[in-house]
Amino acid sequence: QVQIVESGGGLVQPGGSLRLSCAASGSRFSIVTMGWYRQGPGKERELVARISPGGTTTYADSVKGRFTISRDNAKNTVALQMNSLKPEDTAVYYCNVITTIKWPWGQGTQVTVSS
Repeated sequence: QVQIVESGGGLVQPGGSLRLSCAASGSRFSIVTMGWYRQGPGKERELVARISPGGTTTYADSVKGRFTISRDNAKNTVALQMNSLKPEDTAVYYCNVITTIKWPWGQGTQVTVSS
């Protein structure tokens, strides 16, 4: 069974940067489109960035130009570089496949943007 582990979150001031990492076990990683999701306080989980097996990326309008998703298929990892962070980016961040049927969710990593 696939296991997902996210890391890299923390407390950062507005305008700061963080780099999140996601490691996923399993042999199918290199052939699936992966996404970074987030769930803010009192909000539903939303997809903020996705990357295809070949590296094509798509971003939500709210993070476009500030976040960069990347992947290393050899290491089964996907990263999210977050720059110019805003208080509204505060959320628990998760990675997973973008298909309707998801892999088991990891524990996520908390990102808090506050002065």
